Order: sequence, then structure tokens, then C-alpha cells
Amino acid sequence: MIGEDLLAFSVDDLHQQLREKQEELTNLRFQQALQQLEHSHRMPVTRREIARIKTLLREYELGRRELKEEE
Repeated sequence: MIGEDLLAFSVDDLHQQLREKQEELTNLRFQQALQQLEHSHRMPVTRREIARIKTLLREYELGRRELKEEE
């Protein structure tokens, strides 16, 4: 998921996406600890996705970015 895709989500959807990504990262960490992680590249990708979502939420909070009106 890239930043442009995130712009289509509402703030509530972004919070839901954030919770899902954080849960995914937790599961990946457990798999790594148990040496069952098959795709180790997913951890940094998931961390970056979490950072993108948090950045976008913060921009909305500060008023630097406006929510797009649905047509």
C-alpha cells in the first residue's frame, strides 16, 4: 500500500488500517522469535506502512492536510 492509496481512506479507516498493521507486525515478530518467519522482508515493509499511516493521521490532526470530499 503506497501513500496515494491511503489518501482514499477516511480517518476512521486509517485508524482501522493502523490497528491491522500493528497486529500484523506483532504476528511477524512472534514468527521471527519462533524461527517460523518465511518472508523476512515483510517486517520492514509493515513498519514503513505503519509510519505512513501515522504520518497521514498526524497531518490531518495538525490541519496540514484536508480530507477529500466524496463526489
